[in-house]
Amino acid sequence: MPQNEHIELHRKRHGYRLDYHEKKRKKEGRRPHEMAEKAKKLRGIKAKMYNKKRHAEKIQMKKTIKMHEERKTKQKTNDNVPEGAVPAYLLDREGQTRAKVLSNMIKQKRKEKAGKWEVPLPKVKGMSESEVFKVIRTGKSRRKAWKRMVTKACYVGEGFTRKPPKFERFIRPMALRYTKAHVTHPELKATFCLPIIGVKKNPTSPLYTSLGVITKGTIIEVCE
Repeated sequence: MPQNEHIELHRKRHGYRLDYHEKKRKKEGRRPHEMAEKAKKLRGIKAKMYNKKRHAEKIQMKKTIKMHEERKTKQKTNDNVPEGAVPAYLLDREGQTRAKVLSNMIKQKRKEKAGKWEVPLPKVKGMSESEVFKVIRTGKSRRKAWKRMVTKACYVGEGFTRKPPKFERFIRPMALRYTKAHVTHPELKATFCLPIIGVKKNPTSPLYTSLGVITKGTIIEVCE
């Protein structure tokens, strides 16, 4: 476990404080009042920005509540039956309300938020750390081998600042840093060279996702 997660470690060993959940409940109960007080006191551009943010949150919350209310409804619409034969796979789709679609949208958004994507290549062979990382020995003694160099293509954001070499755990060489990717559009049947925005999910390991390592089956986000 990393050094900065000492609170989580303490909770694993000893559990929560006896009054933790009560305090949390009270804090959440006070939050709307605190936000209202803040909205009253703010002036000028800060007030405009804050109110705009709150307005967007309220709209989203109302939409979500409405979607949840309509989620379990399976009513048939009173539209006229279309003329001509309908394929078998479309029979169950027609004559339904949008409730099912809305609930699917919520599930999709939750999946995206959690970072869970289905990989288009489910049988991709997982790459071991020995393939992706090369051990680098540092210092005068032979025992110091805590550094790793990435040997696969990877993506690093524009605003990335390297740690000092003394404290750097993973080294991503400049020659292996990719900023653009060739993306094939199945409908247009054309390939485009687009700039990469980020690595969304590497199915092999969460570590590879955080480092931006691009291997077979990796889902990347590109700019359209």
